[in-house]
Parts: sequence; structure tokens; C-alpha cells
Amino acid sequence: MLAVFAIAIFAGCSSNPTEHDETAGWSAGRLYAAAKEAQGEGSWETATKMLEKLEARYPYGRFAQQAQLELAYVYWKSNEPGSALAAADRFIKLHPNHPAVDYAYYLKGLVNFNEDLGLVGHLSNQDLTERDPKAAREAFDSFKELVTRFPNSKYAADSIKRMNYLVNALASLEVHVARYYMKRGAYIAAANRAQVAVETYPQAPAIEEAMFILVAAYDKLGMNDLRDDAERVMKKNFPNSRYYTEGLERKVPWWKLW
Repeated sequence: MLAVFAIAIFAGCSSNPTEHDETAGWSAGRLYAAAKEAQGEGSWETATKMLEKLEARYPYGRFAQQAQLELAYVYWKSNEPGSALAAADRFIKLHPNHPAVDYAYYLKGLVNFNEDLGLVGHLSNQDLTERDPKAAREAFDSFKELVTRFPNSKYAADSIKRMNYLVNALASLEVHVARYYMKRGAYIAAANRAQVAVETYPQAPAIEEAMFILVAAYDKLGMNDLRDDAERVMKKNFPNSRYYTEGLERKVPWWKLW
């Protein structure tokens, strides 16, 4: 009886795991169709499984390439941004000349953009000085790569809009930190962060406030020559700036004006 029991256990452990896989024997086309159907229904977990099986069983050919690209999108929709970025990078590395490689760059930008929501998705709940702008900068780099390499891409126009938004957000972050230092009397640090904003994002809306902080910080430090230089630039570019009357107490951030 013990021998029979052992044989039964061994037979159960050695059974083929694909026996219960309903997709066993499916063609690449059928797996891809099932993945597309699942995507259409918003069943991202099912779509992921179908695409992963497709790539594993049929690693070559057009279906495999399409599966690699769509996996990046499906991972993103499944709230797996790390896997989405890895899949997009892998596609770019394996197929640098693929007609859809511009989409891979665009998708990388979208993943990082939405991961951070352009820095301002939850500003009401988190101090900007505590935020890490890494995702925003990486999103900007991906969009920039797309626009530079594929200026005629159908994703280029939207990428440019998102780049402009990110520039404004990143500039606003620098100015926010500069304002934070001003309020705490760290005038050198405030001047340095305001200067970074002015030099890095000269066209952003937040530069008006950055220039005002520069003037105020240099004045507090007794650096009269630098203060006067900054004030000349301020008055030339923003002659009617509200900061002359309101100071640094802003009531409405730039992103809420939209």
C-alpha cells in the first residue's frame, strides 16, 4: 500500500503543468487575438498573460515584436510602471529601427509623466520640497528623444505639450524650494535655487517669482551689486510684476490657473 501511495504521489508531481492550460497549442495569432480582446475589455492581467505566453512560445516574428511593445502598455495599465519601462527599453534596444519605436519612447514618457503627474498631481497633499523630480526629468528626456529623432511622429505634438508642462513644473519646484529657504532665512540657498531656475528654465512662468527671490535674497545678504543687477533684469522683463506689491505670498499657483 505504501508503494502504491508513493507511486501515486510521484505520478501527481510529475504531471505536465500544461495539461490544464487552455492555451496549450494555440498559434501566435490566436494568442495575440486573445490578448487584444482582453485589452479591449480592460482585463489587463489576462492580456499580460497572453502576451507573455506569446513571446515565450513564439520569440520570433511580427507577433513577438508586437507582443513586446504591447506588453509595455499593458504593464503600465496594470499599475506596474517599472515593468512597463523595462519592456519599453527592451523593445527599443532590440528593435531600434522598428516603425513603432517612436511609440516606445512616447510610452516611456507617459509612464514617467503619469507616475509623477508632472510634479503637481498631489501638490495639495505633499510639500514640494519633499518631492523627487526624477520621474518628471526622465519623462522629459523620453519626450525630447522622440521629438528629436522623430519630428514627424504622430506623437510629437503631444510630446511637445507635455515637455512644456514639465518645464513649468520643474521650474515651479525650484522656485518653491527657493521660497522655502527664503522664509527660513537661508538666503544663500534661496538665491542659489532661484538662479538654477532662471538659468535652466528661462521661459517658464515661474521665472518671474525666481527673479523676485533673487532680488530679495541678495538684498537680505547685503550684496547690493548683485541685487541691483537682478532688479534691472526683473524690471526689464516683468515691469508690472505683482510681486512688487504682493511679495512671496502667492494665493494661486501657476498650475491652478489652467
